[in-house]
Amino acid sequence: MTRSTPRGTRVSHIGIAVEALAETLPFFRDVLGLHETPLDDADGANIVGLTAGEPLVELLEAENDESPIARFIAKRGPGIHHICFSVDNLDQMLERCRRAGVRLIDEKPRVGAEGKRIAFLHPKSTGGVLVELSEY
Repeated sequence: MTRSTPRGTRVSHIGIAVEALAETLPFFRDVLGLHETPLDDADGANIVGLTAGEPLVELLEAENDESPIARFIAKRGPGIHHICFSVDNLDQMLERCRRAGVRLIDEKPRVGAEGKRIAFLHPKSTGGVLVELSEY
């Protein structure tokens, strides 16, 4: 989908890997006062979305021991898992990344937790940060 007025690249959300939503959610919701927003679970994770201005905070709890979030926590512990940037045209941005030699995890876009087209970039190409791209 291409918008007639480009918005430019913006932070969409920050994904935080947590061991247990029931233990972590009260801090973000009750102490910080972030409001829950409905999101679909995806990629083997139970996901709670929280509004934090325009970007969201996504709390990601592994559904099982084989999920990407479970592997992340086993290797690094709980913490920031990825940052997602919204882009005007995901297909064009993925092509731009390919031309720049960026390693793609998702060669083709797929549907993410917000029902938007997404694709991940490999952290070995992005300074050690797992980057998700999402189309507005």
